[in-house]
Amino acid sequence: MPIFFHPQDGVTARDRWLASALGQDLLSAEAQLLSGVLDEIFGLELLQLGGWGASRALLQASRTRRQTIVAESSACGAVDLVGRLSALPVQSGSVDCVLLPHTLEFDSDPQAVVREADRVLTGEGQLVILGFRPMSLWGLRAAASRTGFPPGLIELLPERRLRDWLALLGYDVVLSRHYLFSRPWQRGTAPNQRRILRRGLLNPLPAGAYLIKARKHVYTLTPIRPRLRERRRLLGGLVEPTTRQGT
Repeated sequence: MPIFFHPQDGVTARDRWLASALGQDLLSAEAQLLSGVLDEIFGLELLQLGGWGASRALLQASRTRRQTIVAESSACGAVDLVGRLSALPVQSGSVDCVLLPHTLEFDSDPQAVVREADRVLTGEGQLVILGFRPMSLWGLRAAASRTGFPPGLIELLPERRLRDWLALLGYDVVLSRHYLFSRPWQRGTAPNQRRILRRGLLNPLPAGAYLIKARKHVYTLTPIRPRLRERRRLLGGLVEPTTRQGT
């Protein structure tokens, strides 16, 4: 008998997973990872698309004046605004940074979410994305689950595909980091933050997740002026009198 997975049920199951020991360690490690990234981003507004955890721990290091969490359901935790992530009620070019913490993997149209994030970002705005790597134990665990892992996950996005999307939109990737060097299951106690963020001699597992930080560029058209010699020749040609032959 097929299992139908409803979005609202997925949010509830995902929140329960994030509240577990393994989920809490992952959230804590990602908050530490983002502290060094968001600390370098300044401006008026940071927008987090999608809820990830019941608190605002990921935004603690943000230096922007305001931080707003937008999600499609108020059940996602600490949400400030409820709305469609692919059609944000936000003015174009008004946000300095957009954070996508595993948001694309839980959305049915991740490319539309990226385009919408691009729309609201200012020129030179920055986009920060967290995602699980398909070629890892976490990716294999997600592929083997009928309801997604973590629960509600729809599709894992390779880092290369995201880079292609960003390149088409005119972004430069300024930082890329792999992390989550732990198993996607819990035996006894959950792994600590150090084991999640760093690979060690006794921890040779491949990274299960990635972080991408990209900067938006707005290219302006520069008018091409003729060379000085060409301008002189052109102006001289305009004032030269025509020679008329007498009859």
